[in-house]
Amino acid sequence: MRFFIDECISPTLSQHLNQKGLHDVIHPRDRSRLRDPDHVVFARAIDEDRIIVTENADDFRKLAGAVDLHPGLIILPSVAREGRTAHGPSDRTLEEGGRRTSARPGGQLRVDHLGRG
Repeated sequence: MRFFIDECISPTLSQHLNQKGLHDVIHPRDRSRLRDPDHVVFARAIDEDRIIVTENADDFRKLAGAVDLHPGLIILPSVAREGRTAHGPSDRTLEEGGRRTSARPGGQLRVDHLGRG
């Protein structure tokens, strides 16, 4: 899977996931693009077919709601920086929009499609 890790999340997460070889992951620091406006980040993610991983729920939900199709949006809960490991929170799960996304130790992201009941 191809991911864009937003600048509000540590770049060590993208480095870790890339080292595992399981995903194609970039962070704004990888491309000297820190402080790009969210609409520029979102457009670039669409152009590159990358799922955005962010803690910035409000802005990216608005952008995603304004288009018919996009690669995906994973919104992680905002966690105090002191509570993170070097690779982000050690285990967290988010359920939204019929999908459950889990970030686990070892560099794996898991997306499960949930049945609608």
